[in-house]
Formats: sequence, structure tokens, C-alpha cells
Amino acid sequence: MKISIGCDHGGYALKEHLKKYLTEKGYEIQDVGTYSEDSCDYPKFAYAAARLVEKGECEKGIVVCTTGIGVSICANKVQGIRCALCADPLSAKLTRLHNDANMLALGAGIIGTNLAESIADTFLETEFSGAQRHARRIRQIENQD
Repeated sequence: MKISIGCDHGGYALKEHLKKYLTEKGYEIQDVGTYSEDSCDYPKFAYAAARLVEKGECEKGIVVCTTGIGVSICANKVQGIRCALCADPLSAKLTRLHNDANMLALGAGIIGTNLAESIADTFLETEFSGAQRHARRIRQIENQD
């Protein structure tokens, strides 16, 4: 599976950790930046990661900033993106099962590396339930109903 990943300076260390962790697990990572802890603006990187998912160049995406809030707002502005901010594995599981979320947002100032690994694993390994009620709601989110 190919995953886009992006962050700002506040999420840089966690992004780098996850990039290494996920690569070792066999995922292909498309890193859209940032590439240092120098202060930068998160929208550029959140949009870049989301656009790769939108275009189908990556199956899923992960975005990271200090809280995860800013990057999730940006990612969700891209057509077809359903980005969930998760701080625990249960939320990651349920957003995949119920919302078929295709992007994960993480707050580097909120969670540590071990928890981030667990959340990412759960998000990437959980399939959409396919339940009719959830599919109907996703269509409503996408303004198709």
C-alpha cells in the first residue's frame, strides 16, 4: 500500500518516526514534507498529502501537526477526502469501519510514538465495513444523496 505523509515543523519528528516504522512494515511512503523542524505553514503539506490520495496516487494518507487539528481541517477541504483526527486506536478503527476514512491526522504534541504506531497500524489494517447504513452516510457526506 502506498501512503502519502505530510507534516509541519511541529509534526516533523513524529512524521519521520512513522515514515521509518511504516517503511519497515512494507508500506511505500510518499513524503510531501516538511523536511525539517524549521517553522513552516501546515496547509501546504496537508493539501499536498491529500491531493495524492484524491488523485489515486496513494491509497491512504497521514498528516501530522502539533494538535492534528489544522492538518485535518485542510485535508478535509480536498474533494473526496475523509480525514479523521485520532488520538486512540479505537477511534482509528471506527473511522475506517464506519466512515471509510482515507486519511489519518495525528497530533504530535498530544500522542507519543508508541501510541502513534498503534493508531496508524489500526487505521491502515482496518477495512471499511461496507454496511449499507455507513455507505449511505458516506454518500450523504459526499453530497451524492
